[in-house]
Order: sequence, then C-alpha cells, then structure tokens
Amino acid sequence: MATNPTKILVIDDDPFFQRLLSDSFSESGFTVYTAGDGLEGVKLYQERLPDVVISDLVMPRMGGVSTCIEIGRIAGDHQPIIILLTSMFQGPPHEHDTPEMGARFHISKSTPPVDIVILVEQLVERERARQQGNSMPLELDP
Repeated sequence: MATNPTKILVIDDDPFFQRLLSDSFSESGFTVYTAGDGLEGVKLYQERLPDVVISDLVMPRMGGVSTCIEIGRIAGDHQPIIILLTSMFQGPPHEHDTPEMGARFHISKSTPPVDIVILVEQLVERERARQQGNSMPLELDP
C-alpha cells in the first residue's frame, strides 16, 4: 500500500534559505510548498493543509510567532507539526511540552538542512505511531 508523500510548508523570507530547505525536503520525497512571509504562509496552509509547517521567526508583514499561533488556531484539533526556525539561539533542536511562541519545536537556523530533514522525518514517524497507539522515542540531536 503506497502512502501519500508528507506535505511540508516552508515559510521564510530569505529566498536562498527557503530554496535550500525546499530542495532538501523535495530530494527526500516530501511535497513542498513555500511562502515568503507569514501572511502568505497562513493562506497557503489553509489551501494545502500540510502535515508539517516550518516557519522562520523574523519576517516582514507577519512574523513567525504570529504565523505559528494563527496556523495552530486555524488547525484546531488537527494540528500539523509546527517548527519555529530561529537564529536567536544556537543550541540543539528543542521540544516543548506545550507550544512556546506558537510552536512545540524550535530549531536553530544554523542547523544543516539535512539534519532538519532527518528531524522532521522522525517527528512525522512519531506522529504516525502516536495516531496508531504506539509510542516512539525522538532523538532531537541529529
């Protein structure tokens, strides 16, 4: 039985970084949508309903915190995996028990794209296992 590719929305106002992440996810079999700011990202989320949203923190028109909060509000009980990408800290990826700044997962923008892809793959697998009633550990330090 074939599964549909995981849909991911990358929201970032830096065209180079957006392309870098987009290419990395596409090469790993994800269906990728991109937006250049939060307003465009929220609209695209409503149209495509991706499984994963990765948003930059600092963007024009609507910043990452507002974007993540709005997507979470719109999603209701069917929350996507929401990740806030920031250059504000340089530590390893971090998971919060409840969303902070609109996202449960915070990743440093200096994290190599291949590591971000690996982390997202782990999060998606964990979410699928959870939906099937299984628990699965997560290694947040790729």
